[in-house]
Amino acid sequence: MITNLLVANRGEIARRVFRTCRDLGIATTAVHSDPDAAAPHVREADAAVRLPGAAPADTYLRADLIVAAALAAGADAVHPGYGFLSESAEFARAVLDAGLTWVGPPPEAIAAMGSKTAAKRLMAEAGVPVLGALTEPTEADLPLLVKAAAGGGGRGMRVVRTLAELPEALAAAGAEAASAFGSAEVFCERYLPSGRHVEVQLLADAHGTVWAVGDRDCSLQRRHQKVVEEAPAPGLSPAVRAGLHAAAADAAKAIGYVGAGTAEFLLGEDGRFWFLEMNTRLQVEHPVTEAVTGLDLVALQLAVAEGELLPGPTPPPSTGHAIEARLYAEDPANGWRPATGTLHRLELAHPYQEFGGSGAAGLRLDAGVEAGSVITPHYDPMLAKVIAWAPTRAAAARRLADALARARVHGPATNRELLVRAVRHPAFLAGRLHTGFLAEHAAELTAPDGAGAERAALAAALADAAARSAGPRGAVHRALPSGWRNLPSQPQVKRYRTDAGAEVEARYRLTRDGLRAEAHPGTELVEAAPDRVVLREDGIRRTYRVARHGDRVYVDTPAGGLALTALPRFPDPTEQADPGALLAPMPGTVVRVTAAVGDTVTAGQPLLVLEAMKMEHRVAAPADGVLTELRAAPGRQVELGALLAVVKTTTSEEA
Repeated sequence: MITNLLVANRGEIARRVFRTCRDLGIATTAVHSDPDAAAPHVREADAAVRLPGAAPADTYLRADLIVAAALAAGADAVHPGYGFLSESAEFARAVLDAGLTWVGPPPEAIAAMGSKTAAKRLMAEAGVPVLGALTEPTEADLPLLVKAAAGGGGRGMRVVRTLAELPEALAAAGAEAASAFGSAEVFCERYLPSGRHVEVQLLADAHGTVWAVGDRDCSLQRRHQKVVEEAPAPGLSPAVRAGLHAAAADAAKAIGYVGAGTAEFLLGEDGRFWFLEMNTRLQVEHPVTEAVTGLDLVALQLAVAEGELLPGPTPPPSTGHAIEARLYAEDPANGWRPATGTLHRLELAHPYQEFGGSGAAGLRLDAGVEAGSVITPHYDPMLAKVIAWAPTRAAAARRLADALARARVHGPATNRELLVRAVRHPAFLAGRLHTGFLAEHAAELTAPDGAGAERAALAAALADAAARSAGPRGAVHRALPSGWRNLPSQPQVKRYRTDAGAEVEARYRLTRDGLRAEAHPGTELVEAAPDRVVLREDGIRRTYRVARHGDRVYVDTPAGGLALTALPRFPDPTEQADPGALLAPMPGTVVRVTAAVGDTVTAGQPLLVLEAMKMEHRVAAPADGVLTELRAAPGRQVELGALLAVVKTTTSEEA
């Protein structure tokens, strides 16, 4: 029997496992890197062991340190979570060799699925349909998907639409795979742009019982990484669903699988499906399966690890529909650029369950961070998962979109607005899902809301004026709003910049006749306080909640929120960057340099690649010109805004 469980992971999944341990009366042990020393998962554990360093390679990927931590803390079992070492057969063997209980499948099963190419061969032998690896692709095979043979999470993957692109894609995917997984092996397979990513949750005990617990659709992806998942997968015929479940169970039986895992499939428009891979661990999206089945998948993992039978020959039926959205610290409008900094607030407006515990039904929040957490470039940019359940898919989508729109998320830029728009999109609601959905609808999902930004800027300006009136200098005339004038005067002007880079002005007057907003002449001021502004716009009353942290201003309404950066009234001309200067868009590590000083470059040509938050980001030439300066080298750590390179363009020469 497990009495003390070490979770060899961090953030949200560590907290999720600890929640079940508390329910079961199991003591908990955390491990943490130096940046995670004050993280919520460390505070919630009964004991915590430091893994010196910051990079995953020095901390969460050190099997020897984690096994030593378990032994030192008196843990008798290890749960790997997901990512990091969760699919390492060597780590599983090390845990077992140390006399500890491994909460996962046998090392042999992990090894069998560890290489996607080997797994495809094994599944084909078991009669599971697969997309074969292409050794010598031809024009007839296009488009292609280059994939890393080891690992997952979208790393080491490239779409190739012409054979001329293939050599560069193979090299880039191999380099990324080697960095992420320690293996540069890649392969090619057919790419189905309109295919769906559908998976089956598996549970198996050591006594021969295998459950296909239900299916999920995970087609909404960016950079081959999942963003929105749901259960059950919509629009499947009974025959296709039964076929998927049977193939998944056959895959598990073929390798003697024990524990929780997921068989992933590519589903074509004609209903045919092909095995992609098996994830030999708990998935990020497991909450949607828990929501529709009522199961605690972590509790079942622990029971199976203790040698118990699954509670019955078949899993419970699914009820209703659940949809999960991953809230990432990133900017979708700027190439999904990751964002770092302090998270000041993360609040849902409605009652919710936390990590699937007891509480309000219908809404769940699984978060690895909290107010005050610092989002660093070392780890995945996911902040939280918001999960909604309802009797129908349409009701679940409506509940999820509303919860996201009303949430107060203050800190780094996030994909919250994209999630709201995606879940409300007519194509999503109609079930027209495929892995290219976000790319196909990118213009609609990331378009700036100009009118919303103008209203938010006005509310921010009025809240700022109210705050100054409430201060010591405004004590004499506190009854009058800041900026109030008895006689006609110049308007008050405040400038802001949105996270999308657009500048917006709030120009207004406060007179004896009330508010005069130049951009919104029909707007009346009802109330203004430092944290709350109420406006009546063309007869409609709206409330704006305002919070400020330094020069960042967050304006929230029931329809959504917007983050603004307050700009100085008189910009410093010395701070204007050279138009040819390339500055680091985020803190990270230079992993590749693809040009040299003196090279003639063209607009959009990649010059170097940065890695941050488990993703690679190209830094490209802003225009045609000559690369005159290069301050980047592979392995160099750079901070946000650091000068990386200078391209001397025709425009800069003439200037």
